[in-house]
Amino acid sequence: QLQLVESGGGLVQPGGSLRLSCAASKFTLDYYAIGWFRQAPGKGREAVSCISSRAGTTNYVDSVKGRFTISRDNGKNTVYLQMNSLKPEDTGTYYCTAVYERRIHDMCVPFGSWGQGTQVTVSS
Repeated sequence: QLQLVESGGGLVQPGGSLRLSCAASKFTLDYYAIGWFRQAPGKGREAVSCISSRAGTTNYVDSVKGRFTISRDNGKNTVYLQMNSLKPEDTGTYYCTAVYERRIHDMCVPFGSWGQGTQVTVSS
């Protein structure tokens, strides 16, 4: 299974920043396109952003464009999500998983397994 581990969440005030990390320990991440997804309390899981295996293509949901940046360091086997200008509506559990590379130009479609996620809470 393509098991990934998320970290970096926390409690932050509106307007603040966090950087999430998505790491793989049992396989080489650079063969896969990776996406970040989030689930707010009482809501379904939604795609936030995804990045192709060689970082040439990215995709963002409209609500985070201009505020979030996805990147990857294949040498460190890690994908990051830099989140700036955070809003209360960004609150939720954030997950990363493998996505279909051929769909990235259009949308982030997951096919990997889900980990425990990392909690992000934006509140004053």
